[in-house]
Amino acid sequence: MAELEAKFGSEIEAELIKGDRGAFEITLDGELIYSKLKTHAFPRYAEIPALVLDRM
Repeated sequence: MAELEAKFGSEIEAELIKGDRGAFEITLDGELIYSKLKTHAFPRYAEIPALVLDRM
């Protein structure tokens, strides 16, 4: 979340939702843009901000 806040400031709202399956999923306007469950990998540094920018 710190990466998103550093890149976008108050332009976006981020929320951490605790889970129990080891999921790390990012949605933007209801669209899934990253899923650790699908990729079997944690995102690389700056990957999530880049995905957000692609969809803005």
